[in-house]
Amino acid sequence: MAKVVKKAATKRKRKAVSSKPASKKPAAKTVASPAVVKAEAAFAKVQADLKKHAATVDAARKKATAAKKKAVKAKTAASKRTAESAANAVKKAVAKTAPLKEKAKAASLALTKAKALDAVKQAETAAKEQIAALTAALDSKAEADLKKALAAFEKKWKKSSAVANAKKVSAAAKKAAAKVKAAEKKAKAKIKAAEKKATAKPKKRKAKKAKVAPASKPAAKKTTAKKATTKKNAAKKPSKPKSKK
Repeated sequence: MAKVVKKAATKRKRKAVSSKPASKKPAAKTVASPAVVKAEAAFAKVQADLKKHAATVDAARKKATAAKKKAVKAKTAASKRTAESAANAVKKAVAKTAPLKEKAKAASLALTKAKALDAVKQAETAAKEQIAALTAALDSKAEADLKKALAAFEKKWKKSSAVANAKKVSAAAKKAAAKVKAAEKKAKAKIKAAEKKATAKPKKRKAKKAKVAPASKPAAKKTTAKKATTKKNAAKKPSKPKSKK
């Protein structure tokens, strides 16, 4: 039983580990501009000078303190001069501190300005890159959407075209069937007529009687008739008047 419980607990642990969100990738480091690099170098140099000057002032003060203690103990003119000289060295060193601090302030301000301007430029560059990436993504999406829309339109068009073509084919098939039926009917009628003609018995023809031509009349009668016609024509013609002398 204990082994079963341990296995179940192990599985749960594995599931819990797998359910954790993936760690985010570290953002790419931005490269500083030359102006920022130059300002950082100038600021670093001033800081180093200040640190070195602070050490110089500290050493001068320690030397002045030691010289003063020695002068108090010795109470000699030489020890007093040494103490005074050490005190003057401290004053000179301290006097140099203010200009260095002003220089450090100016370097710090220049660095701040350079970083601010660089941040603006980097933001501008990042914005341009973001817009370019968005444009590319939108172009890619538009291309995919166009392909999808064209595929859908092609599918719809093919479907409607197939329906229209099917109607046309059906109408043409009906017309062709009607023509075939008419031709078949005509052919059957011709075949039937031919068969009827082939099987019909031949009719008996009746003999026709020859017509007898009438006998020709004698030619004498024709001659007599012609003569009579001539005489009649001569009687009808008027006589010409005689010419007077």
